Amino acid sequence: MQFKEGIGWKACYDDERNLYTAKTSWRGDYDLYEINEDIYSQLGKPGTDADELIRSGRHLYYRGDNSIGPPTAMVIDDRYAELCPWANLPANEKTMPRELTDVAVDLWENEATREQRKKQKEKEV
Repeated sequence: MQFKEGIGWKACYDDERNLYTAKTSWRGDYDLYEINEDIYSQLGKPGTDADELIRSGRHLYYRGDNSIGPPTAMVIDDRYAELCPWANLPANEKTMPRELTDVAVDLWENEATREQRKKQKEKEV
């Protein structure tokens, strides 16, 4: 595995699986994304907004830990731990219900994330 890292982000290239993934973190919030080679190659270059690039990838997982309530996770792709075993996320006791996750994905996620979530739901049926 190869890694790139900057302030508030870390990206991984798993050469055995030809898989690019990334984690963003800020004040107790963590997001995992599947990214592509183009995004990975741009990360760390001067003048590049790493957060914007990473967030253009496919969202896998979100964990929020703020002063409003207890830490809560939103599992967008059930395979997030398999895709990002390197991410070392903190333990979490509360996960957003699947129905609310579906609504959040439909409202706020990009097309790649919505399509993958749709495929995942079809497999469950």
